[in-house]
Amino acid sequence: MQRLDITKLFPEIYDAIRGLEKASGDLKITPLQKELIKIRASQLNGCAFCLHMHAELALKYGEAAWRLNLIAVWKEAKHLFSEEEQVILELTEQMTLIHQQGLTADLYAKAITLFGEETTAQMMMSILAINSWNRLGVALHWKPQI
Repeated sequence: MQRLDITKLFPEIYDAIRGLEKASGDLKITPLQKELIKIRASQLNGCAFCLHMHAELALKYGEAAWRLNLIAVWKEAKHLFSEEEQVILELTEQMTLIHQQGLTADLYAKAITLFGEETTAQMMMSILAINSWNRLGVALHWKPQI
């Protein structure tokens, strides 16, 4: 059975999610760091469409393929990720898997210390946006464009 096209049924809702993405688009982190958020959330949520899109963007922005291959196991390869990247990845994991432990006070404090309140808030909104896209992508069976 063909899945619905949400862009036709509820374009205003689709546009609202796009607006959330645009509003968090002026993050004060690098384009590669932005893609880390999107890649890790997409891995956790099992969204092939978004994972493919954001891995391709990361490569375009200069990320090494070998590092992309290690994002899923970054905790075992911490030495290959900066402190900022580790906080970004952990923040993405804790917010994406919010039902497991919430957002810990320790990680929250690290994020505020490293990035400040404004950038931390923007990253949190970016995580919210990609999780929304992932859920639509998985539920509606969006396929990677290869």
